[in-house]
Amino acid sequence: NASDLPGREAEECFAPALRFELDATGRLATQRAEPIAADARPDKDGKANAKLKLIAGMLDVGFDVLKQRELRRRARRMTMVAALAVTVMTVTTTLAVLAIVSRHAAVEASQAAQRRQKQAEALVGFMLGDLNDKLAQAARLDIMQSVDDKAMAYFQSLPATDVTDETLEQRAKALEKIGSVRLDQGNLSGAMESYRAALQLSGRLAEEAPGDAARQVAHARSWSFVGMTDWYQGKLDAAWRDFESAQNVLQQAQARAGNDLSLKFELLNVNSNIGHVLEARGQPAAAASAYRNALALGRGLVAANPVNTDWSAALGIAHNNLGKLALQRGDLAEAIAEYHADDAIETRLAAADPKNNDQRENMLRVRAILGRTLALTGDVDAGIRDLQQAVDIAAQLIAIAPTQTGFQAKSALYLVQLSRLKRLHGDLPAARTLAAQALAILSRLTRQDPANVTWQQIDAAARSEQAAQSFAGGQSAAAQAQVQVAMNILQPLLAKEPDDRGLVLDTLSAKLLLADTASDAAATRRLREEAWEASQSVKDGKDDPRLLALQVEALLGLQKNAEARLLIERLWNAGYRDPALLAILRRARVDYPENPAFATRIAQIMQVDASTPAPVTAAVRTPHPKP
Repeated sequence: NASDLPGREAEECFAPALRFELDATGRLATQRAEPIAADARPDKDGKANAKLKLIAGMLDVGFDVLKQRELRRRARRMTMVAALAVTVMTVTTTLAVLAIVSRHAAVEASQAAQRRQKQAEALVGFMLGDLNDKLAQAARLDIMQSVDDKAMAYFQSLPATDVTDETLEQRAKALEKIGSVRLDQGNLSGAMESYRAALQLSGRLAEEAPGDAARQVAHARSWSFVGMTDWYQGKLDAAWRDFESAQNVLQQAQARAGNDLSLKFELLNVNSNIGHVLEARGQPAAAASAYRNALALGRGLVAANPVNTDWSAALGIAHNNLGKLALQRGDLAEAIAEYHADDAIETRLAAADPKNNDQRENMLRVRAILGRTLALTGDVDAGIRDLQQAVDIAAQLIAIAPTQTGFQAKSALYLVQLSRLKRLHGDLPAARTLAAQALAILSRLTRQDPANVTWQQIDAAARSEQAAQSFAGGQSAAAQAQVQVAMNILQPLLAKEPDDRGLVLDTLSAKLLLADTASDAAATRRLREEAWEASQSVKDGKDDPRLLALQVEALLGLQKNAEARLLIERLWNAGYRDPALLAILRRARVDYPENPAFATRIAQIMQVDASTPAPVTAAVRTPHPKP
């Protein structure tokens, strides 16, 4: 538009046709037109305006109109972008809020689930701990089994992701409890199945945490349960390996745990179990070492915590084990001192908790042992009294827990022992009644589990006693048949465990009774010679007065009185006055006076109210008795 400027018309760039609009006739009008020229330089129109000018010219649209259109379009686009951004922001915010809410709900749900799981684990822990212990004390096997089954059902319901180490520990504990219930019910194979499953779990946990003393103790306890079941099945070698494995676990853990009392308690139990196996193998010296270790551990534990009943009871059992070995080596005074110490402990614990049936069982056991040992010293009245107490307590426990086979087995054993003393004391009718009761119990037990060697041995003892009663009543033929049944039970057991002291004594006694009932003199002599030879082959415990008394019976029956006199002197010095020996010596017209010094010593021991045995001195030797 330079032509509009005076004096600059020559600088006009555009022809009039480009600078003015056309009218209706196609002629130039006076209305200005937008020039189509555009300067795209940054300091001029710029690229955007230059593009709009070109487009305006080509479309015959005013630049301002087109510019407004562009601005409106840009505004709409920005509005759409803003709206989209707001929408996205709204959606994002909503999702974020929902995520936060969901996360909070998930956290709350997780926390609630964790609370419920912890509550469930705490409840299961109570079921397997305090509740189970109380039920065991009450001898309620039926409820214990139900509780343990519920615990296992809970464990099986857990998904794999929820199985923690604590859950595995509880599961192992539940399996042990189930095994113990099955064991008490006489189901040895079922008990072993549960114990081995527990052993697998406890072994895994112990391996993962070698420095955790509690896990090592639990693993050792699982080994002990397996060993105990092998023991009841008569598998001595397997039981030895099991108990040795438990001992190795504890000894390795002790090096790291230091003065851990629960570990020491488990080590005490393992030492006792190892001692039992060594004793059955005919190794009394090694067994005594294990029992003394157990006694030392027990004394240390009780000194650390006198109110812990489990530790006190274990100390009592250690005394009992040492008493048994003292009897085998011929020291009746020490045996009675140890048994008396155990009796004092068990009686005190039972009085403190009269509803604890486990403790009552411990008391009846040691009461029976002490009574029959006192009878060996000639105090038959004390023996009958103590055994009668044991039988009565066992009957009470059976009434509370009819399916508890441990109570039934003890009842049968002590019925047999009481029956023997009644017979030797001259009360044959009472003896027969007691023996019949024992045989009825044993018939049920041996049918329930024929593999239980302990029950088989008690059954054989009951049949031998029944035969002795028949013989005392003049029924030799019946006695012979009855004692032969006993021999048929004992001989396979003795073949498996030739060094088991109880089996050796029971078999010798049955063979001598079989000799008494034989129909001809040759058979009688042969059987007595076999008994004598078998008694000579005993490896250890040759001074056991019960063994010496059977040897005296065999020698006197063989008319070897001179040899018998040497053994009779040893028995007299040991203070042995079992009524069976006294009857044999009376029939053989052998003088066997009382030993007043020994009787005084026993009286002193029994007057001591002790939880540990009184100092034991050797029995005073007096001039030879006069056979």
